[in-house]
Amino acid sequence: MGEVDPAFIQDAEHRPKLSPIEAEGIPLIDLSPLTNSPDAIEGLVSEIGEACKNWGFFQVINHGVPLEQRKKIEDASRRFFAQRSEEKRKVRRDAVKVIGYYDTEHTKNVRDWKEVFDFSVEDPTLIPASTDPDDNEVSKWYNQWPEYPSDLREICEEYAKETQKLAYKLLELIALSLGLPADRFYGFFKDHQTSFIRLNHYPPCPVPHLALGVGRHKDTIALTILAQDDVGGLEVKRKSDGEWIRVKPTPNAYIINVGDIIQVWTNDRYESVEHRVIVNPEKERFSIPCFFSPAHYTMVKPLEELTSEKNPARYRAYNWGKFLVTRKGSNFRKLNVENIQIYHFKIPDSELADRFEETLSINK
Repeated sequence: MGEVDPAFIQDAEHRPKLSPIEAEGIPLIDLSPLTNSPDAIEGLVSEIGEACKNWGFFQVINHGVPLEQRKKIEDASRRFFAQRSEEKRKVRRDAVKVIGYYDTEHTKNVRDWKEVFDFSVEDPTLIPASTDPDDNEVSKWYNQWPEYPSDLREICEEYAKETQKLAYKLLELIALSLGLPADRFYGFFKDHQTSFIRLNHYPPCPVPHLALGVGRHKDTIALTILAQDDVGGLEVKRKSDGEWIRVKPTPNAYIINVGDIIQVWTNDRYESVEHRVIVNPEKERFSIPCFFSPAHYTMVKPLEELTSEKNPARYRAYNWGKFLVTRKGSNFRKLNVENIQIYHFKIPDSELADRFEETLSINK
């Protein structure tokens, strides 16, 4: 990435600590009861619910994703990123081809110390043609595949199938933890989901106390399934005290976190938690997140089953596809303001109070 550009430097209050706290408290959940001990499912559902409520993050083992598939995509990722820049940039993404290789991504308008390669689970992925709310035209995003590694496409597509299976298992457990039918979330993903998988490479960084691999952020999607190597670097903002804590890698585990869409669906019962990635001065790091997200036409709003007169909907409905297209546009230019977030659709507490008072008067 060359010399350190000032674009990478975080403001003083957002720079990482030299002596991080390791997040021993993040739950490690064994999913083996799903196949080995169906009678234990109730306890598993409870674990998932507590993890979503208290942390927004958890790790899973015995998850069913074949280790062989994971090793294949990790190896393919290393081979792809080891190429010369000019080779990787042959599949560079831009405002027209929005999926592919990229090395100048910004988070909170500060450049991330990383390079990425994205591919969609569904190819092509259907999305709105524009951000205009009155425009009903649909466009398509296509994957770009490099010449090398020659087997990258096959490996990525097979891996995607396995992570999709895990995503549905987790959605079932989350639904059950909310007292909902196991398949409650299925309809949002059945046709034309917009999920994608990212290969991340974080090169060694000479200024790990000033830059971040990924700046502080929350995931806008429904659910993230992350594979990380043994170098580690993920930090989570602990809900109890706002402290940044490091997630210690667990061999062959996946790190799961609730995204903004689930926060809205659950009406803030499960919260999407801020996290970031620190960099290493000596070692490169690789990770592979799967961002599970619904069809473009999904109107994201609190579920009726989880709202009531005493617990009214805290968000206005928003179109996921329009939201996604707006977010994608920011990848190709630095914004002067923060990108669109779910809090832009949050109903103010004062308005909720007025609605509650109005309901009381009607019911008298």
